[in-house]
Amino acid sequence: LYQVGILDVDLCGPSIPRMLGVSQQEVHQCDSGWVPVYADPQQRLALMSIGFLLDDPSEAVVWRGPKKTALIGQFVRDVAWGELDVLLVDTPPGTSDEHLAVLENLRKHRVDGAVLVTTPQAVSIGDVRREITFCKKTGVKILGIVENMSGFVCPHCSVRHAHPLTPEAPPTSLLQYRVTIFTNTTHNFTTVHNTSSTIQSYYIH
Repeated sequence: LYQVGILDVDLCGPSIPRMLGVSQQEVHQCDSGWVPVYADPQQRLALMSIGFLLDDPSEAVVWRGPKKTALIGQFVRDVAWGELDVLLVDTPPGTSDEHLAVLENLRKHRVDGAVLVTTPQAVSIGDVRREITFCKKTGVKILGIVENMSGFVCPHCSVRHAHPLTPEAPPTSLLQYRVTIFTNTTHNFTTVHNTSSTIQSYYIH
């Protein structure tokens, strides 16, 4: 079993705590910094997010770049992660100050690469092209692409269908960039998901 840390740097829309069912938890201070929240009883999945620091989860975070960069630096330096096998950094959609701050603060560490997550819409495919360019310019290896929300499973016949509001446009055109498309995921209508419809990147250290 691996010891995994998840660093949520989507500062303006922290959703990882809610998706992992720990949004009511709080972080505490110790001698070496913040103690992350653990999402499992075995304490093998550690999580740090600005969502744990907000008094009101619906509060908007309206910060300029330097303040975002400073907090991300604190998250990297001042969280008592312990011994980790993998650190997964969840970034907001697009290419922004958060992405640059993550790369700057992890510069002295070995970053294995980025996993890009997209959806079938043409707009999202366009976003992932820009993210690929960003990774190439900053020297980040692209480990692969995951296509989210590519269809749904009918609750009556269990057959997979293309999403009626999201015509399928598999990102095969992205293969020209010599990237690996890991898999595509489908929705099961018995489960409600709150996910972004645009490109996200996950930096793995």
